[in-house]
Amino acid sequence: MIFALVGLVVLALLGAVHRYVWRRFVGDTTAPGSRLRRAGTVAAFVLPLLSVGAMTSGRVGAPFWLQQVLAWPGFLWLACLLYLTLALLVGEVVRPVLLRVLARRDAPRTGAESGTASGTPAETSGTPTDVPDETRPRTEELVTSGSAGVSASSEAVARTASDASGPVAEPETEPAASTSAPALAPHPSRRLFVSRVVGGAAAAAGLATVGYGTYGVLRGPSVQRITVPLAKLPRAAHGFRIAVVSDIHIGPILGRAHTRRIVDTINATSPDLVAVVGDLVDGSVADLGSAAEPLAALRARHGSYFVTGNHEYFSGAEQWIDHVRELGLVPLENARVEIEGFDLAGVNDIAGETEGQGPDFGRALGDRDRGRAAVLMAHQPVVIHDAVEHGVDLQLSGHTHGGQLWPGNYLAELANPTVAGLERYGDTQLFVSRGAGAWGPPVRVGAPSDITVVELASRQA
Repeated sequence: MIFALVGLVVLALLGAVHRYVWRRFVGDTTAPGSRLRRAGTVAAFVLPLLSVGAMTSGRVGAPFWLQQVLAWPGFLWLACLLYLTLALLVGEVVRPVLLRVLARRDAPRTGAESGTASGTPAETSGTPTDVPDETRPRTEELVTSGSAGVSASSEAVARTASDASGPVAEPETEPAASTSAPALAPHPSRRLFVSRVVGGAAAAAGLATVGYGTYGVLRGPSVQRITVPLAKLPRAAHGFRIAVVSDIHIGPILGRAHTRRIVDTINATSPDLVAVVGDLVDGSVADLGSAAEPLAALRARHGSYFVTGNHEYFSGAEQWIDHVRELGLVPLENARVEIEGFDLAGVNDIAGETEGQGPDFGRALGDRDRGRAAVLMAHQPVVIHDAVEHGVDLQLSGHTHGGQLWPGNYLAELANPTVAGLERYGDTQLFVSRGAGAWGPPVRVGAPSDITVVELASRQA
């Protein structure tokens, strides 16, 4: 019942946002019945349907080719919707300012034009100075010149009517500057002009932001380097380098080429050990097994290790654990291995609790020698307090994506103790990677993807 209510609230919110976006980009800037109005209205219905299809196709078992077809437009539209909406909200502040500036700029000109228009008829024919529009002075001038023939008057009236820019009684039409001056070309109203300027600027800003964020994801992660001193690390292990990669998210959008870029980037750092900290995939082994195969080319002196993330439990965790083992990675399922100078432990993600495969810190860390340094691989940062309790020196995590899409980092802060980077909790240090891929929209804004080389430092060195 609660999930149904939440779903209804989310759908209502999305509907309201789409209505707002349609109004500002389409309703306020196009003429009723125009091709642009019709095209914008169709898009306002089709794009959210594609987004819903992209988010649900994998869960309902749709063919993988259909997931790929829906993923690109559906997920990209979600990113576009976010930044178009934010840009429009900024435009709501700019809109009244522009209207006020234009009104002040046009005020002196409007007054001068009114004065000229009222003086000209009085001089030429003695007609009243109350001129409702630019066609009336010319018509009255023709009527008062009695010497002219009926046919000439008719031709002049017809010519004057053909020059008019709109209905005679329309109040918005600006009066002509002079009856002797040529008729001015019509132009959009001030409000329409401002709507188009603000809408155009918002569209340019929003789409440019999404474009740049997409380029950053498709280009691949950059390499970051940090040094982490560990009090218990022996001198012999000083300078030990761990390549930490999380949230690769192989899926309908990011496939085999994405995996190959990550593997090449990691191998170029010549690490001593590779730690793959969960959320490797968004799909089944049957659909994505071949896309993960480049992981077999990972090279590290002490091997490559893997722990599950929450997305593995949406994708068949047991099958993926078997598959990464076949590719040469060592899954740490609530387990520990001894590395040169420290213990490396790994726990299952907390999402595995629904399948009876959640994290077991006692099994992974309970019987170890606490005189040795311990490095823990755990997908979600929220287990840091368990790590502190079990005497872990360094926890390596991911999951947050660093927020992925600004201002998502503020939401991520509400659910995670650390969103990105290195922080200390008691005697335990927590490092959170921003991840190498992207979930949902293949877009990152304010949280670029990365692979981090963590260099362990001994205080005895």
